[in-house]
Amino acid sequence: MAANTVTKQTLTYLLGICVPSFKRNATKIRITRMDFDNHLLTYFTKYEFVYAVDPEKRCKIGDTVLIQNLPEKLTRIITHKIVDVVFPVGDIVDPVSGKTIVAGKYRETIQEDAKLYGELESMYKYDKATPRGSMENKRDFSNRKIYVKYDKDLHNSDPCAVNPR
Repeated sequence: MAANTVTKQTLTYLLGICVPSFKRNATKIRITRMDFDNHLLTYFTKYEFVYAVDPEKRCKIGDTVLIQNLPEKLTRIITHKIVDVVFPVGDIVDPVSGKTIVAGKYRETIQEDAKLYGELESMYKYDKATPRGSMENKRDFSNRKIYVKYDKDLHNSDPCAVNPR
């Protein structure tokens, strides 16, 4: 008599940041983990890199994304899939208050401080900024194809080149 075995698989959701990758059908995600050192009794930051499938090409380099492990590996290295883009680059929102954040401060408090102490000409105007994607191929090169650059040419720095190390 054959027993029916039920295998239970847990789906793990992780937050990560998209980093440059030269794989064509996958996106490289950097996951931050805290590793505990028993000798020093403290945590240290460790980075783990996984490849996730992104069929709709929703995420760009620098986006914070939510990924989920696949029930079966798609290939030898692709083990996850992208569920959602949580924060596009530069648009981080506090989940409690719903206000936008810049470097640990609310944008509203930055503007209030500027009114109190005087605005600078070099201050970035968030309300007059163009939406994301309007600077593609001018200053935003995240839509270009990434390639591996093996030489160290200091005069020609290409933002689409990835160091193989």
